[in-house]
Amino acid sequence: MSKISYICTVCGSNFHRWTGKCNVCGTWDSIVGESLQKVQIENSAVALSASDNKISSQNIYSTKIDELDRVFGGGIISGSNILIGGEPGIGKSTLMLQIASILAKKSYSCLYASGEESIDQIQSRANRLCIFESKIKILSTSSLNNIINIVKKDNEFKFLIIDSIQTIYDERISSSPGTIAQVRMCTHELITFTKQNNITLFILGQITKDGQIAGPKTLEHMVDTVLYFEGDNSNQYRILRTIKNRFGPTNEIGVFEMLKHGLIPISNPSSLFLGHKSHNHSIIGSAVFAGIEGSRPILIEFQSLISHTYMAAPRRAVVGCDINRLSMIIAVLNAKCNIFLGDKEVYLNIAGGLKIYEPASDLAIAASLISSFTNIPIPPLTIMCGEISLSGEIRNIYNIDLRLKEAYKLGFKQAIIPCNSKCTFANITIIEIDNIKKLKKFLTKSL
Repeated sequence: MSKISYICTVCGSNFHRWTGKCNVCGTWDSIVGESLQKVQIENSAVALSASDNKISSQNIYSTKIDELDRVFGGGIISGSNILIGGEPGIGKSTLMLQIASILAKKSYSCLYASGEESIDQIQSRANRLCIFESKIKILSTSSLNNIINIVKKDNEFKFLIIDSIQTIYDERISSSPGTIAQVRMCTHELITFTKQNNITLFILGQITKDGQIAGPKTLEHMVDTVLYFEGDNSNQYRILRTIKNRFGPTNEIGVFEMLKHGLIPISNPSSLFLGHKSHNHSIIGSAVFAGIEGSRPILIEFQSLISHTYMAAPRRAVVGCDINRLSMIIAVLNAKCNIFLGDKEVYLNIAGGLKIYEPASDLAIAASLISSFTNIPIPPLTIMCGEISLSGEIRNIYNIDLRLKEAYKLGFKQAIIPCNSKCTFANITIIEIDNIKKLKKFLTKSL
């Protein structure tokens, strides 16, 4: 006999009986009853020996594309399950077809199951990408049972791609595809099945308007790796970012360019995000930050514009970083440097469409604002990095040598960094400052 489980359609919490309000997320009228059947799974315990403490190189599938292997932590782990989220039309399906093609060329069979597109539509995309691999099988269905039965029938599949999880349904659950119960149960069944059969699982997920993968938050906890495919449909550049990885570092990024024949990896993203900054001239309000994304150093250009306004509440607009961080830096500049922006509109942008949340970018943001406010350009070929405290102190940051080596490689001559940074890289001129007042003095040539 099936059991009725009451589930919140917003947060996915379970309840023994129906209530008008979810006690976890506080949403009214979000509890629905779902008819579930128990599924018995027989497992056996295995002893962990000292010889099993490393992943065998035979269990890692390298794509031979550095940008992909970087975000996967060196390669795709056999039997892992990977969740990839992104906005509609950003290129998730294109990315997965290209990954499937790479693996198929190594004689690994792959099943591409789509609940969104027909077989003709998938084949049309594959033809455009010049993918004609017989090891890639295409399936157009939304039924979870059909997918599992086909994988069982053809025992050769090493990879399974689900596009997308919000379109897949389990017949044992009465709700429609895309609901909390369906997404969670289908994901659980797919992970359990692929783990038992040592099949690597790729799950594509749609995202909500606030940038989160649609479905219960537990979805990200169930999988081994969570990747976000970022970008803007108005430009051709895409960023694959690691949010969670049980087999490698997080916050790694891979940068790609979307062209007619698919995604092309970009091995030197710093040159992409810098633009004109690789040349020996400067622009008012433009500062270069030496950042770290995962284990990769990357140079990023901050651009700011300050203009007078007669509005009672001046506008603060930010693209690519946290607006709360900008508000804090504006307050510190006002209190410590006598730079009053209360009657000014402030616009801050990161060139190239990258998103940065590293506190070490504070110094570059402050320098960009000071330059825009004083109408004085920052000295050319200068990079900076450092965290600003509420007292105006410049705090130390990590991996300073790695940042400076990347700057030197791209032709930068001097760096503004915190005092006592223990920098050992001697090929670039170092300017150490301990508070934000000295930054203003340096930029306004009044040292």
